[in-house]
Amino acid sequence: MSSSPDLRGSRRQVRPLPGGHTHVKQPLSMHITQLNRECLLCLFSFLDKDSRKNLSRTCSQLRDVFEDLTLWPLLHFHSLAELKKDNFRLGPALRSLSICWHSSRVQVCSIEDWLKSAFQRSICSQHDSLVNEFLLQVCDRCPNLASLTLSGCGHVTDDCLTRLLLSCPRLRALRLENCARVTNRTLAAVAAHGRSLQTLHVDFCRNVSAAGLLRLRAACPSLTLSAEHSAAMIPDQPPRAHGCAASLFPAAPGARCLPHQTSSCGGLARD
Repeated sequence: MSSSPDLRGSRRQVRPLPGGHTHVKQPLSMHITQLNRECLLCLFSFLDKDSRKNLSRTCSQLRDVFEDLTLWPLLHFHSLAELKKDNFRLGPALRSLSICWHSSRVQVCSIEDWLKSAFQRSICSQHDSLVNEFLLQVCDRCPNLASLTLSGCGHVTDDCLTRLLLSCPRLRALRLENCARVTNRTLAAVAAHGRSLQTLHVDFCRNVSAAGLLRLRAACPSLTLSAEHSAAMIPDQPPRAHGCAASLFPAAPGARCLPHQTSSCGGLARD
């Protein structure tokens, strides 16, 4: 018995017969749609979001696999634009979510609102509510979320994170990096509502203070807490705090401006 390559790259089994004739036995083949649901879910799990979406467009059976919420326990986004795509699904199976935006626009988002130029405000207006709106969907659809990582999300708010802590009681790890609008209110929400939380990172979050971190440590001594550079950064201040009050309101003759009080952590004093 000999074999020869098929046009499709497989090998056909060739068996000689009496009289010089040969019998060609075609190789066994199976169409992807003949696989059972478990195999199809396993196959989809090796594909990225775009590939899953493209494969789902080929037939209704594969579209059903794409829509199966058990296919989506992990979601990772590398830009805010990806949040607007239709190549993923949110559901109770989601356990781990990360949104890590490493772009030059992150620096613009981190500027205090009152210091931004009109052009910088126009840049931020294109995405300033995007992460918050997405996380509100997570609150409604993903109660079993166990891990959340946000990096470079300069517009995510304390209110949004508080609601997420209330809506996702199984959250065990919350990692925030360079989230300029996160303040001590998020730390207070962790102490009040983070019953399952084991790990909290608030790295490079300039509006988190040393006092807030100390209060959280006292309230949650078993919590693994990281706050790299956060308490040592200068927090946001209203316009009047950056100059002498007399520049806005005339002072009496001989009066002088008092210097800003500084905290032991190197930034401006915060409660």
